[in-house]
Amino acid sequence: MALSREHRLRGRFVFDRLYQKGRRHHGQWMVLRTLPGDAPLLKRDPRDYDPLSCRLGVVVSTKVSKSSVRRNQLRRLFHAHLSQWVGALPDQGRGQWLLISLKPGSEAAEDQHLLGECSELLAKAGLQP
Repeated sequence: MALSREHRLRGRFVFDRLYQKGRRHHGQWMVLRTLPGDAPLLKRDPRDYDPLSCRLGVVVSTKVSKSSVRRNQLRRLFHAHLSQWVGALPDQGRGQWLLISLKPGSEAAEDQHLLGECSELLAKAGLQP
């Protein structure tokens, strides 16, 4: 299950801003970057434009796995987990941009361990419901 359109991060400038100015929370298998949203950077689309919605992105590079099948499995796993999470999001999470980047070696970890670490990092960032 993919993230809904209104909750997806899109655009090079958005990702660049998160990499440059985002607050980092490191785990064993991933890095969570958070940043208060900046609506003018978003690609405007009247179907999904809500400046107060939480925007999410998941990055799984070829350093994680050379197999595109495994990279897409990991991305879909996180999208499904984050879709459930965003429904129970507390008010302090509204308007936040979140980017999860998996580290090399995370493809060998069990899915439940990865999702557990994701939840821990969200709690560490003060965004866990």
